[in-house]
Amino acid sequence: MSDQPLILADVPPHAGFLFLDRRSGATPGAVLDELARLPMSEDLVVGLGHSLLAALGATIPGMRPMPGWPDSPVPIPTTPADLFLLVAGDDLGAVLHRERAVRAALPSLSVTDRVAGFMHADSRDLTGYEDGTENPTGDHARAVALRTGMGPGLDGSSVVAVQRWVHDLDAFDALGRERQDAAIGRARDSNEELADAPASAHVRRTAQEDFDPEAFLVRRSMPWRDHRGAGLVFVAYGATLDPFEAQLRRMVGLDDGVVDALFSFTRPVTGATFWCPPLADGRLDLRAVQPAIS
Repeated sequence: MSDQPLILADVPPHAGFLFLDRRSGATPGAVLDELARLPMSEDLVVGLGHSLLAALGATIPGMRPMPGWPDSPVPIPTTPADLFLLVAGDDLGAVLHRERAVRAALPSLSVTDRVAGFMHADSRDLTGYEDGTENPTGDHARAVALRTGMGPGLDGSSVVAVQRWVHDLDAFDALGRERQDAAIGRARDSNEELADAPASAHVRRTAQEDFDPEAFLVRRSMPWRDHRGAGLVFVAYGATLDPFEAQLRRMVGLDDGVVDALFSFTRPVTGATFWCPPLADGRLDLRAVQPAIS
């Protein structure tokens, strides 16, 4: 039993983020059978959405839908999907052909949304700021991202939160460098954290060690652009969704009324959560959900 290796791998040069739902008439069991036969490799992450897990009658500890929070000062959209696929590659052609192969193996599902992600400069957001500076590494990253001590079918699994954020880059440019640095809480050129960063600065809103308990995540976000605009596909893995929810609550101001300065130039327009099963013998280990339909 092992984890899906792309979860802890470096951000790739290119990626396709695919969201799929069951076709009309397709049963949850048929989807599960197709997933059980799907060959896995180091260029693929597969996540089962809360809607599919609910249809299967399965309960995964630490897994729940994206929080809606109707009283949030900033709207947090929830756009659930039955399945999430992350396909990585060194070039766009490799991603395209791998996507075609995976989709052909899952005829009970249809793609409802696709986003193309790419590496910008030395893994920077489109605003020019380094992304993932505080990511845990090594054994700490494994402990943060993967379940342990839960038994077969759960150990090595992960939960992931995925949001597509749309940047208003013109509004960001209009801020000027000093206000841009203050919004992020870091100097763009040096990536050094600002000692006098305001309470609304993103790095202060999301300082992982400042939560109780600590709210560490393994982020594998990537920039995107298409006819809908441009921004960031936020991808965060954890053993549970608790750290993600804790950070997001603070960002939108539900904890103390201070809203993250990111919202002055970017907003999430989608949001969903998924359970990423472990692997066994090169296939998804689905024992944690199969008993629910047996």
